Amino acid sequence: MRLLLKAALKNSRHLSLAMITLVTLQFMSIANQMEMFSLGFIANTGADFFTLFGKDRKRKLHSNDKVSLNDVKEKWDAIDTDKNGVISKKDAAIYIAGRKNSNPLNRIFRIVGNKLNLEGNFKGLIYILVFVALFKAIFLFISRYLTQVLSIRITRDLRQQFFEHIQSLPLSFYQEHNMGSLSTRAVGDASQIASSINSLITNYFQTPFTICAALLACFYLSWKLSLIIFIGMPMIILPVVFLTKRIKKVARQIQKNQESFNSVLLDFLGGIQTIKIFAMEKFTLKKYNEQNMQMAYLESKNAKYTLLTRPVLHLITTSCMATVVMLGLYTLNMSIPVLLVFVASLHLFYEPVKKFAEENSNIQRGIVAAERMFEVISLKPAIQDEDGAIALKCFSDFIEFKNVSFRYQDEWVLKDINFKIKKGETIAIVGPTGAGKSTIVQLLPRLFDVQKGEIIIDGYPLKEYTQKSLRENIAFVPQKPFLFYDSIIENISFGRDFTFEEVKDAAIKAHAHEFIVDLEKNYHTILAERGKTLSGGQQQRLAIARALVKKAPILVMDEATSSLDAISESKIKDAIKGLQSKVTQIIIAHRLSTIEHADRIIYIEKGIKLAEGSKDELLKTCAEFKYMWEHYHRSENLKKTSV
Repeated sequence: MRLLLKAALKNSRHLSLAMITLVTLQFMSIANQMEMFSLGFIANTGADFFTLFGKDRKRKLHSNDKVSLNDVKEKWDAIDTDKNGVISKKDAAIYIAGRKNSNPLNRIFRIVGNKLNLEGNFKGLIYILVFVALFKAIFLFISRYLTQVLSIRITRDLRQQFFEHIQSLPLSFYQEHNMGSLSTRAVGDASQIASSINSLITNYFQTPFTICAALLACFYLSWKLSLIIFIGMPMIILPVVFLTKRIKKVARQIQKNQESFNSVLLDFLGGIQTIKIFAMEKFTLKKYNEQNMQMAYLESKNAKYTLLTRPVLHLITTSCMATVVMLGLYTLNMSIPVLLVFVASLHLFYEPVKKFAEENSNIQRGIVAAERMFEVISLKPAIQDEDGAIALKCFSDFIEFKNVSFRYQDEWVLKDINFKIKKGETIAIVGPTGAGKSTIVQLLPRLFDVQKGEIIIDGYPLKEYTQKSLRENIAFVPQKPFLFYDSIIENISFGRDFTFEEVKDAAIKAHAHEFIVDLEKNYHTILAERGKTLSGGQQQRLAIARALVKKAPILVMDEATSSLDAISESKIKDAIKGLQSKVTQIIIAHRLSTIEHADRIIYIEKGIKLAEGSKDELLKTCAEFKYMWEHYHRSENLKKTSV
């Protein structure tokens, strides 16, 4: 519950809107009371003959089974105050309302009738009904509209807050959470929280006011009949408590299963090509069906508990109302209009209680959603700027890895790595798959933090620089490029204000311009999701163009030419070579032909640096590198021969 309120009151503007919404909801409760009173007023057709002239029992007005002539004569003079021999409905109403033991509602009916002169004034009654109907309709619309607006704004802000927060979390967070889980929390949970807050406002702010007003009205009309309410309340509370616990438990299971359900769907959509090539549609359908059946089972279980609440409460409240009618008519001898208003007020009391149980189911789902969402929002980023961190304005001297060690969970993937890169140098990092090469370049922009040792730039450890300024000085080309659902020019400029000429120049250097101009809208062509309409090599060249247009002093290329054909690779190699001494380059490559121009090569195996030096030096001193070099060239020669 606390988390739901925290979500609602996170923004001060939400608080203001919530207060206005609460006021309109109170007016709605008043409108309901006015509606019940107007119905009773219409039903008040006049005094009952047997009640008016029957003998009073214990000095109280009482409806009798029979009336004698003497009874009529005894009360006639008291009722006929004008002594004109005629008794009107107004005279009878004044007499009954004037008795100390008469029901207070009769006095209210008389006062209102006299003030508005409604005796025989049919138009006056119509005006009252129209006014009450309009009053209720206006506040019904306003209250529901404001509640929806509040819901929409809370959902919007929660999604925004969630997205902003996960952007600040390190890569390790994304390795621990699947995309299905995060997307469910960002969209589904945020909407559920907002919906539950609406229920919360109704249940804990409007409902108490409505119940108190109805309860006061019931006690005002008949305190004896009102005691039945306290008999029925325990019978209502017990099933509500019982069902609420089960609804919350099932809601937690549903939302957890929904994460798995979304993950299976996303896996299918992302791997559709692999699925079709391997003809594994039946396998994926089986996985999907398992999750779908489990979801249907849990939803059915939730529906059972949710829908069972109202029938149980309806049975209890209807029994209480039937008891009220029987006692009011045959024991307390209440008039029909008064009894009608009492039953209507009792309905106003019980209806929010019944609705409370239904809305409470929604609240419980919202509590679970809030727990899951704030579970992520409450996480503090493992990588944060330290107090007093400075901005790296420009890279001017050197990068040094000093006794750097790093591990994923319990496995050390880098062990005491030491090397130094001077400004303008081109350094290649090679080694077998899984040696830790990509980890090295991911540590440089602080996508992860080292566990031992430190990385130094221009004499200061990375932690002394702000993350933003550090990453502004690094251009990165990943092994698997990511392209957005946007135009080519936007994918290359990537949110920066580069001119078209700058974008075009970078595309030419990356040899992407040659295929871009063949597209229908050139640089303004909208790419499909993840650029899937382009070949792997074309995607890679756009990623390289994105890095080159940034003109950062440090360029990192992680297997950047792995998807390129030999001709494109040769052109990219020439472009990169042209940047030598202008840009500090760190290149990871399996294709050793792309690193021949490197000033130095670092050979890593199993997280340990085995050798460092020029190509010729490593061929002489490092047997592992020599084997890799010779194996690579044998493979290349075989390809040429086969062609």
